[in-house]
Amino acid sequence: MLDRFAMWGPTGAAVITCWICRIDIRTLGWQWPSTRWLVLGYCVPPLYSAVAYLCVWAFIPQAFALDAFMSAVAGAYNLADYKVFGTFVVGIPLLLTVGIIASLTWALGEELGWRDFLFPRLMARFGFRGACLISGLIWAVWHYPGLVWGHYNAGTNPVYALTCFTLSITAAAFISGWLRLRSGSVWPCALLHASHNLFVQSIFDGLTAKTGPVLYLTTEFGLALTLTTGLAAWILCRYPAARQPAGVALQ
Repeated sequence: MLDRFAMWGPTGAAVITCWICRIDIRTLGWQWPSTRWLVLGYCVPPLYSAVAYLCVWAFIPQAFALDAFMSAVAGAYNLADYKVFGTFVVGIPLLLTVGIIASLTWALGEELGWRDFLFPRLMARFGFRGACLISGLIWAVWHYPGLVWGHYNAGTNPVYALTCFTLSITAAAFISGWLRLRSGSVWPCALLHASHNLFVQSIFDGLTAKTGPVLYLTTEFGLALTLTTGLAAWILCRYPAARQPAGVALQ
C-alpha cells in the first residue's frame, strides 16, 4: 500500500515547489477538458495493449489463459461456480467503471507532478520533443527503486526489464505530453495513466499464461508492449500538438 501513496510524491513535490517559488497553483492545468480528450485518454491504452497481447496469444501456444482469468475474477466475487457470469457480467464491468476510478485516484498523484507541473516548464525550455523525452526519462527512473528492490517487476533479466520499461514509459510520456497540449488539461493524461495500469495489470496480464518467452514480451517490462506503445506515440505525435500549456508562457 505504501507504493500507492508514493504515487502522490510528484504532486507533493510540485506543490512544495509552487509554494517556494510563489507559483499560483490555480495557473496549472486543472480545467476540465472536452469529452473527446477524456475518451481518447481512456481508449488509447487498451488499443495498443490489445495489439501486443493478441500477437503473443496468436504465436505462443497456450499463452491465452481465459479459464484461469475467469476463475480469478469470478472467485474474487464469490462466484467461482458461475465463472462466465462472474467475469463478464460482474467483474469486468466493475473493473471498467469503478476500477478505473480507483486507478485514477493513484495515477492522478503522479500526473499532477509530471504532466501538470513539470512538462509545461520543460517544454518552455526544450520544446515538445525535449520535454517529452526528459519527463519520460525522469518518470522511468523514479520507478527504478520499485523495479530493482521491490516487487514491481516481472521477474525477467533486470537489465532487459529496465530497458523495455524505460523505452515504454518514455513512449507513453510522448502520448501524455501530446494529450496535455491538445486538451490543455492534465485530466486526459491522468486517465491515460489509469487506463494503462488497469488494462495491462488487471486484464491483459491476467489473461496471459506465464509460459515460455511470454514474460519477455508482455507486462510493462516486455518487448511487445514497448513496441506497440511506441507505435501509438508515433501515430499520435504526427498530428501537431501546438497548444500552449496552461499557466506557462512559451518562448
